[in-house]
Amino acid sequence: MKTTPRFDGFLKKGLETGFSITVEIPPPKGANPEKLLKIAEAVSRRVTGVNVTDNQRGMMRMSALAFCHLLTDVGCEPVLQLCCRDRNRLAIESDLLGAAALGIKNICTMTGDYPTLGDRPGAKPVFDLDSVQLVRLVKRMSDGFNAGGKAFKNHPSFNVGAVINPFYEPLELEIMKTKKKIKAGAAFFQTQPFFDEKPLEIFLDRVKEMDSKFLIGVTPLKSEKMVKFLNENVLTTPIPDNVARRMSQAADPAKEGLKIAAEFINAVRGKIDGVHIMPVGQTGRLPELLDMIDA
Repeated sequence: MKTTPRFDGFLKKGLETGFSITVEIPPPKGANPEKLLKIAEAVSRRVTGVNVTDNQRGMMRMSALAFCHLLTDVGCEPVLQLCCRDRNRLAIESDLLGAAALGIKNICTMTGDYPTLGDRPGAKPVFDLDSVQLVRLVKRMSDGFNAGGKAFKNHPSFNVGAVINPFYEPLELEIMKTKKKIKAGAAFFQTQPFFDEKPLEIFLDRVKEMDSKFLIGVTPLKSEKMVKFLNENVLTTPIPDNVARRMSQAADPAKEGLKIAAEFINAVRGKIDGVHIMPVGQTGRLPELLDMIDA
């Protein structure tokens, strides 16, 4: 199944020159990655990057670093998500050097969900760094300096990203943190999912002067039950009533969810730098969704 990986910097060049699509593929919950790698290979030529989550929602999965390396074997350009929850700065530096040695160029930084939210509630959190400090560390290593400020040879060169929640209240605090991340070195951001255009327009107006790229989050819905779960447990702003109504009335809710996501992407293309698709529980339907998106 091995293929020659695409040239380094595909995501960076895509963000600089046009509309980009990244997708999220979580590592497996066990030691066999073959099923997920087949999906990744099927979409590899149709997306500019594949995000690999770092024990998202505090739940055990295969090492994101290891899975990123496996993705390069099937022709994907991986985006390694790196959170503050599980590692001190020494371990983070070590993983970053390992990522560079394995040809991983894109890092998406974030705080990480607290362990009590996941399946290991007794796990001790680390949070040696906050999300802004993590961006700064990755950028400083790209410039040839370690966390202690000492220069070193053979340093990595990363395309540094971060996340933003456009629905956080008060939004002004999130905007302030985003500006700090940009100052620290974040070149791109991925957002929480949008489901309609009105809040997107408000968000874009707030970030239009910022010197960074924004990949707008999109999550295809699967069922009325999923709408309820996201509203009650994940999202800070509820899914719009018109979208929820379409899901509740659809003969095939999963298919309708894909249509809603594709319609949104097609409608906002040209207004944004790109989209980041998070197919919660529907990773296998990524090729189908990509078929619905305008070329």
